[in-house]
Amino acid sequence: MSGAISRLALWAGVAACLSVTAGCANGPPKLKEGFWEIRGQRVENPGNKRSDFTYKLCRDHAIDRAADSMLKDVKGCSTVMKRLGDGKFSSASTCQVAGMTIVSTGSSYFRNDESIHADTHAAYSPPFNGKTEESLTEDQQYIGKCPASMRPGDRINPDGVMYHHDR
Repeated sequence: MSGAISRLALWAGVAACLSVTAGCANGPPKLKEGFWEIRGQRVENPGNKRSDFTYKLCRDHAIDRAADSMLKDVKGCSTVMKRLGDGKFSSASTCQVAGMTIVSTGSSYFRNDESIHADTHAAYSPPFNGKTEESLTEDQQYIGKCPASMRPGDRINPDGVMYHHDR
């Protein structure tokens, strides 16, 4: 994959994530450190292409802060996040990268520090790898302590393969 396409893929993913996790004053609560299960569904258009996913993630506050920091530092993006009360947040972002505009909106509901539900939508103009938009629904749930073989940032896919976070 060329450098420009790699950057666009990164930006596309970042734009979708910005809508869920972008930080602000009085932002989302800290999540419980430990082992989390993430389940979701992505829908890409045109074509209404649906894909379900599940993985497990070992997280700590440092990993969450690093992810938040990366999202806040994305050049070419502006994000507005609103606290709606009762653990609910909404956000909207617009990113300009390599001649593409990515507009994303999202909502997230932090039931407590052990459970999150999030919905995001991103539109791409011009289309990115043939897609004009995508929606993502995600539920994250704390399931316990991280296995001894895992460090924060490591994840396990449904096939049991563990991916280690770059250290």
